[in-house]
Amino acid sequence: MNQPAPLPAGLPAPLVDQFQRRITYLRLSVTDRCDLRCAYCMPERMTFLPRKDVLSLEELHDLALGFIDRGITKLRLTGGEPLVRRDMMELVHALGRKLGDGLEELTLTTNGTRLAEFAEGLVAAGVRRINVSLDTLDRETFARLSRRDSLPQVLEGLAAAKAAGLKVKLNTVALKGMNEREIPEIVAWAHGQGFDATLIEVMPLGEVEEDRFDHYLPLVAVREQLEQLWTLTPSDHRTGGPARYFDVAQTGGRLGLITPLTNNFCEGCNRIRVTATGQLYACLGGNEQVDLRAALRSADPQAALTEALDTAMRIKPARHNFAIEQRGAVPALARHMSMTGG
Repeated sequence: MNQPAPLPAGLPAPLVDQFQRRITYLRLSVTDRCDLRCAYCMPERMTFLPRKDVLSLEELHDLALGFIDRGITKLRLTGGEPLVRRDMMELVHALGRKLGDGLEELTLTTNGTRLAEFAEGLVAAGVRRINVSLDTLDRETFARLSRRDSLPQVLEGLAAAKAAGLKVKLNTVALKGMNEREIPEIVAWAHGQGFDATLIEVMPLGEVEEDRFDHYLPLVAVREQLEQLWTLTPSDHRTGGPARYFDVAQTGGRLGLITPLTNNFCEGCNRIRVTATGQLYACLGGNEQVDLRAALRSADPQAALTEALDTAMRIKPARHNFAIEQRGAVPALARHMSMTGG
């Protein structure tokens, strides 16, 4: 793995874990709330956190600045659905002022339902690239998967993002029996729009009504299917995340594969996640955590945050242990993705 350049002398120590991986990428959740109820992500009657438990706008900003001081160069705002938070754009504009001053990229992941409203504002704040979750182009399938009839709003949001000049990557969870036949169409449509496309294996996080085993689709099988249609050439393109990329000759676009179950990608992990309540998870697939909210609200927040981040580096595991091996298996972790930060 290419190591980031050392920080200049005199600055706080960079974040380096016990396996000598430099941590430069923070996924910061601003809310656990979402306006969709995707069947593989959460139950229909999801219980969200009390608002008093969620970090304030000022706390989120202070936390992000503390991470930037420790060498975080890429910051992704997540949720839940980040754009449902009322004061979200204030935070985006405030963090955008750090671009070129320690922060190299500010981006976010969204379900797209509110993109039409916020696309131009995101660009004005310095965001240049976003990820949009989209698992189907069929309205009935979308309504069944997300339990909301919101595909028209998502497509409107994608059009607005494109018009505003945002670079878009579509994230599609591959689901057996639900969207597997549609995957080539989704990829071709994305590339036709000038978007990148990334396929993701479903992850065993949190209890949901349906059994994830029934919908688990290994991406090795999807790749074989796509290679019967197209020529996929491995690409050296990287975005700082876990995807491995391929250039698709026939569509002229780029395809990413995220394979937490069939091809572990932890060796080069450079990421940490912080929930909307300030809990730092050193690994998406682990329970190792540090309470940053307590540090922020302590008598000496700067010292407490420094100590908490040092602790996080000591407890970050070598790899996750996700698996979906049989029907009825208990999820690897009880918390939902919406609570962890997507």
